[in-house]
Amino acid sequence: MTEAFYGEELAAMERARDQVIAAIEEIRAEEARADANLVEHLLSRIKSEESALEKCRRRGLPETRESALHALTDAIGVRAVCPFLSGVYTLRDGLLQRFETEVVKDYIHHAKPNGYRSLHLILRVEGYFVEVQLRTISMDNWAALEHQLRYKKNVRGNRELLNRELKRCAEELASTDISMQTIKDMIEEE
Repeated sequence: MTEAFYGEELAAMERARDQVIAAIEEIRAEEARADANLVEHLLSRIKSEESALEKCRRRGLPETRESALHALTDAIGVRAVCPFLSGVYTLRDGLLQRFETEVVKDYIHHAKPNGYRSLHLILRVEGYFVEVQLRTISMDNWAALEHQLRYKKNVRGNRELLNRELKRCAEELASTDISMQTIKDMIEEE
């Protein structure tokens, strides 16, 4: 269905996505001596027709391929998950040097009200927007679980309490990320 929706644009979108992935792999190789495990895992996707049209609908945009390609900044997505905070910023710096940058959103230093943390880059690659999400393992785990819990249709109980607990967990995991980075830095100093 995605192929029918994007048509001949799909191959170019895949090339743009692949350029970002190749750049992440290049940065990973450059940093191999300093940080042997810069990236834990890497995911990518091109937004499905259904998802793109639904997002256009929510934003009051025409429900067309053109809107999806030119107004949505996340039609192409790449997520790199790093073991440590330092990896997130190493990747950010390397990607900013390699690509035209539209937007940088640092939800690590400025978490969303619900506790969500991640670093988002909107890059312009061969005329397409590519959204890159850079996270630690802890941030990725929290985001996946929060999404699963929040989007269940029949959640029983106090939603306000659920939201407070999710935010508390996000703060604990952020603290753990800082502690793990400190331990890593101490080991590397020896």
